[in-house]
Amino acid sequence: MDQLATRIENQDQRALARAITMIENDHPHKLSLLSELNKRKKGAHYIGITGSPGAGKSSLVDHFMTRLRQQNKKIAVIAVDPTSPFSGGALLGDRVRMHKHFTDEDVFIRSMATRGSLGGLARATKDAIRACDAYGFDYILVETVGVGQSELDIMKVADSTAVILTPNSGDILQVFKAGIMEIADLFILNKADLPGIRKLKNQLKDLIHIAGHNGFEPMIVETISQSKPTGFEELHDALNQHWQYLKQSEAGIKKRKEQLRHEVYELMQEALYKDLYNTIEQTPHMKEKLDQVEDPYHLAERWLDEWRGLKKGDSDG
Repeated sequence: MDQLATRIENQDQRALARAITMIENDHPHKLSLLSELNKRKKGAHYIGITGSPGAGKSSLVDHFMTRLRQQNKKIAVIAVDPTSPFSGGALLGDRVRMHKHFTDEDVFIRSMATRGSLGGLARATKDAIRACDAYGFDYILVETVGVGQSELDIMKVADSTAVILTPNSGDILQVFKAGIMEIADLFILNKADLPGIRKLKNQLKDLIHIAGHNGFEPMIVETISQSKPTGFEELHDALNQHWQYLKQSEAGIKKRKEQLRHEVYELMQEALYKDLYNTIEQTPHMKEKLDQVEDPYHLAERWLDEWRGLKKGDSDG
């Protein structure tokens, strides 16, 4: 694992792709690899891009990448897609809208399937970001499946979260009720050449004012991803302003600490789930009861008590 981490640190994209595959497939030495990669982080800017389906996320990311490459920035894109119910793979895995960057050696694009994960992110997204950070990318863009009440996990991963809205997004109040105000550091009004953009921007300004903010007030940027792309210099400047704010304020330190704290709980939750699952699946009489269960509440409580007793006995011994 140390050798693979070193290859990634030396900017070997084949090694990076292999590491992410190992992460997604729960390789037995995954945690060892991630620990090595964590030591080699270089401080990339993690940017989350989210928005409702059809808002133009992939096209916008494509044009934003063009802007970053003009400044010789190295970019990784992790595009989290819905899972195929048949293959378990990413339905939009070809990333057809980003085709012009595939041959660029300083761009890495990886599609990841959600595999049933809530929150709009693949379970292994955080770990893939860690691997890309160790590689040495300047920017790591994370494009989520969509936005809604279960799509808010991006705020636990990204440094800066950009929410894309369009004039045809529907009732903006409904969007905000889904929790968007809590996660957005930046609002991108895409398809700004469509009718209704002024009304949308004014409504958005009013809602930001009503909601208030702690420290950094979410900015609003207008972009056009089709026809003649515009607004991407302003988008880059706005994201850089938020990045500087995080680096120069207590808010940035607090945010990273909260993200790491949450990650510790998440890793423990995953390990405990696997431990319980394996215990039940490898114990014939427990598996038989599970197949015949009628009262899941009672059975889950009893098995948890038994499992806690076994663990206590192990520690006492």
